Amino acid sequence: MAIIQKSTNDKCWKGCEEKGTLLHCWWECSLAQPLWKTVWRFLKRLGIDLPYDPAIPLLGIYPEGTLLQNDTCTPMFIAALSTIAKTWKQTKCPSTDDWIKKWYIYTKEYYSAIKNNKIMPFAVTWMDWRLSF
Repeated sequence: MAIIQKSTNDKCWKGCEEKGTLLHCWWECSLAQPLWKTVWRFLKRLGIDLPYDPAIPLLGIYPEGTLLQNDTCTPMFIAALSTIAKTWKQTKCPSTDDWIKKWYIYTKEYYSAIKNNKIMPFAVTWMDWRLSF
């Protein structure tokens, strides 16, 4: 992260004093972990049993045989990533409430797009948003 910020300080931007690699900042940081654990608990409640693996939300690499779950999980992961990004340089945990609100917005926009037969503009908007991470 020091290279991105043109600094000699390679510590996590959230202030946890760990080395601030991208994997650490998005997944391993003790301030990001509570949100990811909440996401996985919610998936379990939905009956979706995914391994607790950063490759799934960060890279979109799902285990074989989980294609039907991608439509449910991917919006949840995008909302979580956005929530983490919102608190990027703050020394606080990303809010579960913020995550739920972002996921709710996605869901409402999805059903509105289907109702109004505008699924392609919706897909482009949210795909652009996902690719920005």
